This record gives sequence, C-alpha cells and structure tokens, in this order.
Amino acid sequence: MLTKELSREVEEIRRRFGIVGRREELAKMLIAARGRKHILLEGPVGVGKTFLARALAEYLCRDFIRIDGDERLDENKLLGYWDPPIVLKMGYVEEAFVPGPLTRAALSGSILFINELNRLPESAQNALLPAMDEGIIQIPHLGTLRAKEGFLIIATQNPEEDIGVYRLSEALRDRFVLIKLGYPSREEEIEIVKAQVPDVEESIAEISVDIVRKTREHPIIIRGCSVRSSIDLARITSLMDGGDEKWYTSALMTLPQRIETGDSSVDKESLVKELVRSVLGGYKGDFPIQRDLQRSR
Repeated sequence: MLTKELSREVEEIRRRFGIVGRREELAKMLIAARGRKHILLEGPVGVGKTFLARALAEYLCRDFIRIDGDERLDENKLLGYWDPPIVLKMGYVEEAFVPGPLTRAALSGSILFINELNRLPESAQNALLPAMDEGIIQIPHLGTLRAKEGFLIIATQNPEEDIGVYRLSEALRDRFVLIKLGYPSREEEIEIVKAQVPDVEESIAEISVDIVRKTREHPIIIRGCSVRSSIDLARITSLMDGGDEKWYTSALMTLPQRIETGDSSVDKESLVKELVRSVLGGYKGDFPIQRDLQRSR
C-alpha cells in the first residue's frame, strides 16, 4: 500500500511528464531514491526506462549526467584523466584533472544515468563500487574525493539473454535495488501511440499496436518489436493513402529490422506480412476493435 503522499507524488510525475501507466514502477523509484539506494531498471528495449529515469531526476531537481554502456568505456574514462600540458607545467594539481562522468556526478550530487550497464566491461563496473558503497572516489595523485549529498546512480539493464552483454558481478548487483519493467498493456500502448502521434486515427493506433504486439507473441520470434515500433508504424501509416496495402508497405518499412528470430533462414519480410494479414483479418470495421480481434483469436 502506498502512502497518500507517495501516491500524490506519483500522480504528479505522471501528469507533469505525460507518463502512461507505470504507477508501481515510479513509486518504487521514488522510495529507492529517498532511501539513497541506487536503482537498476531491467527490461526490454523501448519500454521507457530512460524516460522514467530522466523524469525522476527532473522531479527531484537533480542534474542528469548520462553515459551509454560500451566496452570501450573503461575505468579511466569513467573517473577522469590528467591533462598532460597542465601536468607538465604545474604538476598533479587539481586544475590539471579533468573529471569523468562518475566523478562529475558524485562531486555535484547529481544523478548518473548509465544506459545499458551490462554492456560495460568488468573494469568499468568495478570502478563504480567505491562510489556506490562508501560515496568515495580514489584518484591517483589527487587523493580521496567524497560524493556530495544527492549523488545517485540509475542504471538500465537489458535481459541477460541479449547479445553482447556482460553479466553483472555479484558485488555490483548487491548495491542496487532492482525494478523490472515489462511492456505496457494493450490499452496503455494505444494511449502512448495516440499521445506521441498527434491526430492519429483511432483505427491506425489500434491496428499498429496489435501488429507490433503480435511480434512479441510469435513462437519463431525471440525478440519482438518495442513500443517505439508501434509509434513509428502508426506515424508512417498515417501519412499514407490506400486500404490494406498501406499496412503492408508501412510494416515492411518499420518492423523487419527490429525483429530477431532464432533461425537465420527465416524471411522476416514474409513473417511481417503474415502478422499484418492476421491482424487485418480480425478487423471488421468497427472501433474500438477489441471485440473483433478477440473473436479472431
């Protein structure tokens, strides 16, 4: 049960930033931030992890420093580096040190947002531990720096089955609270599309969402399309004239490259056409179309 004050804050964030759903996730994020616990958001691509983190930072009046997970982002790039010309002239003085994103966030009491944390190499992950655990950063020649009140790390993580990710160490996982985000409900996804594509027809919003949701259910597809795909499909389709044919054209423009299958021999374009055909076949012309689609399933 949420307190009245927490519920009020959640609704204020949703209203201010136009967030559809996500009451439970926002409440957990607020509780964690107030409890000075670093946050790990886990979920598939395109479910709004970055947007929620940025909204929380702005609501809490914290600066937002973003980095993207990359195997080339090592410990030195996170912490900072010494400027050689200044070091040669003045030595290892504070003015010669150029702080990296972790150091800047810690010293300013900001939120450090790490997109796709599990794409960081182990050395970079380990560099986070002292700052998260004790609020300190050790810089050679400079000494120990202490984090300012308000410093917080919010990181995102793709599911571990994704390609090109590193497993987080037990020590690092132990310093986060985990909040999982799944796909929104059908009704919420339609609402998101309508909010992101002004003046879109109800029919286009609903059919776009149903086609995209089919990609998440098909047994051959191991990773379906995100909410962003629903938005793009609706936006492209709304710019076209024609009947059913426009759906095949727009779907082939927006979906095949976003689908992953377990079999490289699968023709993704044929698969997308199959999904479009199955959705259009259940549409009888009345909106909302839930009734017709349910009868066809």
